[in-house]
Amino acid sequence: MLNPARFNMIEAQIRTNDVTDVRIHAALGAVARERFVPSAKTALAYADVPVEIAPGRYLLDPRSFAKALQLAEITADDLVLDVGCGSGYSSAILARLAKNVVALEQDADLVRLASGLLEREPNIQVTQGALIEGFKGGGLYDVIFVEGAIEAEPATLLTQLEEGGRLVTFEQSGAQGRAVLYIKEHGQVGRRAAFDAFVPLLAGFKKHVGFIF
Repeated sequence: MLNPARFNMIEAQIRTNDVTDVRIHAALGAVARERFVPSAKTALAYADVPVEIAPGRYLLDPRSFAKALQLAEITADDLVLDVGCGSGYSSAILARLAKNVVALEQDADLVRLASGLLEREPNIQVTQGALIEGFKGGGLYDVIFVEGAIEAEPATLLTQLEEGGRLVTFEQSGAQGRAVLYIKEHGQVGRRAAFDAFVPLLAGFKKHVGFIF
């Protein structure tokens, strides 16, 4: 029987926000979100808010996360790069939608935590590195999923997209935030905005502000 809190999350936050992909419903129902948050915050695990898992690092709120998953149109044959995997929750979900997942994290403590929590997931590789640089060792990716908001175009990550590949992220400008889909077609990358979502900024993706004379 499905955990009641998980069931309520899917029914009240996911289905009601036009996430219709039953594969996403099943993946969200299969993974215990509370395992991936600090013990002091388990009461917030299924709330409709981002949950801080380390200083300045968050699990995305369920609604924004699920809608972004649907936007990415992940298939069972896809190789996915999960940028900013944090404690590993997002990678555990992605692994139930895709063939293989590279879980990229730059915080050493979170790398150790994710590695432990995901050790029984055969199709996830946890690796450490600068998030903004991606992970070239994995080759080209069908999907790159960025776990947080960015303030500048993720230029280096876009070079790691396979032909036909999709990059999903959240772009933030002041108090405005929006999910964005990048698609590589015929060697060129196009971009389209999708839905409004204000999520925490991801470390390493803050726009550099120069001097103004």
